[in-house]
Amino acid sequence: MSFDTKYTDDEPGIEEVRQSRGLLVLEFGTNWCGHCQAAQPHIREAFAAHDDLQHRKIEDGKGRPLGRAFKVKLWPTLIFLRDGQEVKRLVRPTDTAAIDTSLTHLYSDGNNKNEEVK
Repeated sequence: MSFDTKYTDDEPGIEEVRQSRGLLVLEFGTNWCGHCQAAQPHIREAFAAHDDLQHRKIEDGKGRPLGRAFKVKLWPTLIFLRDGQEVKRLVRPTDTAAIDTSLTHLYSDGNNKNEEVK
């Protein structure tokens, strides 16, 4: 798995995300956000063993269409998608265990769709 280290303003469109195949995590935040910086070691550790996982760090802010489409309000917000559909959402993770739990749901059969973990 490639782990993006910086949030980018080169965001995909919502249709591109919806048409994506496989497992994808969109991470919304900014490079200057303290909560985002504090979460990085936990995110990196949790994602390390998942070579099949796509990870995109999207710089969010006022007027950013993808963040608005996903109704992102706090940073970082991780949106876990399977074949373009949201399976799980994690807002401001503070430990690796919470991210691991969300990854378990992503890799499961999808019976617990759209549950928010805080």
